[in-house]
Amino acid sequence: MGVCGYLFLPWKCLVVVSLRLLFLVPTGVPVRSGDATFPKAMDNVTVRQGESATLRCTIDDRVTRVAWLNRSTILYAGNDKWSIDPRVIILVNTPTQYSIMIQNVDVYDEGPYTCSVQTDNHPKTSRVHLIVQVPPQIMNISSDITVNEGSSVTLLCLAIGRPEPTVTWRHLSVKEGQGFVSEDEYLEISDIKRDQSGEYECSALNDVAAPDVRKVKITVNYPPYISKAKNTGVSVGQKGILSCEASAVPMAEFQWFKEDTRLATGLDGVRIENKGRMSTLTFFNVSEKDYGNYTCVATNKLGNTNASITLYEISPSSAVAGPGAVIDGVNSASRALACLWLSGTFFAHFFIKF
Repeated sequence: MGVCGYLFLPWKCLVVVSLRLLFLVPTGVPVRSGDATFPKAMDNVTVRQGESATLRCTIDDRVTRVAWLNRSTILYAGNDKWSIDPRVIILVNTPTQYSIMIQNVDVYDEGPYTCSVQTDNHPKTSRVHLIVQVPPQIMNISSDITVNEGSSVTLLCLAIGRPEPTVTWRHLSVKEGQGFVSEDEYLEISDIKRDQSGEYECSALNDVAAPDVRKVKITVNYPPYISKAKNTGVSVGQKGILSCEASAVPMAEFQWFKEDTRLATGLDGVRIENKGRMSTLTFFNVSEKDYGNYTCVATNKLGNTNASITLYEISPSSAVAGPGAVIDGVNSASRALACLWLSGTFFAHFFIKF
């Protein structure tokens, strides 16, 4: 349906047609720039989403009629507002400048705007392009995930913005400077290892504003392995402690055995304590029957492992040796030096005498 469709009154149809003819704006045909030095619109205008955009047009005293158009839609004709958008307002209409403002700009406002004038000779136009920038915003990102070691993992991070933001994935749980992973919306990890667990940061950046940053946590399950188990020597009647440390996700559960017998706190004068990755077996008053090999077993839902630890007997003098051994060593050395000094003094006296 044309501009004079059934919804237009005859007089309004006449006005619209007259303005299109006046400013040479046929329906559906873009306006082309004139070849005169005026009107002169400003260069491309770039604003952020939500800001106000000012469109200025420089004219002179030969201009008799002026108008601002968005594509083929008339916004203002002189001081008369044709746009029904309340955000569009006129700023200046003087013999030298004709300017309008678009408030709270959004992405659909982007595009060409035309300043059209009528002189005594013929209509002329000048065009400016409005560019709307949008800060980056992450719209969709994967949730925290728990997987077993050896699995494949794909993380997604979708972001919008104008210009289109660059999406970067970074592993935060590694040494500084070594955390870069990829520059893509998708992060794919094949045959994931336990040291690849931790937080992954998705950053969307387009230089319009500060980057939008979100994080995803990957938990990697793996079976236990015992990282620390040491034989211990203690004398009869003393306190003895066997310790066993195991790494695992989920956290390992510990059991202690002597031969085929499972030990429990309170039985035979022992106490078992499990704290995090460490388990200890404490003997408060070691007897001869306590000596021997013990087995520490660490278990989680992915498997189990064990280590053999020996509680062996040492003599009371050895048990006290620790710091005393150093002191005895120092005393022995002092006595040896004293003997050498005395011997030297004796031989010197002997040679002087004879």
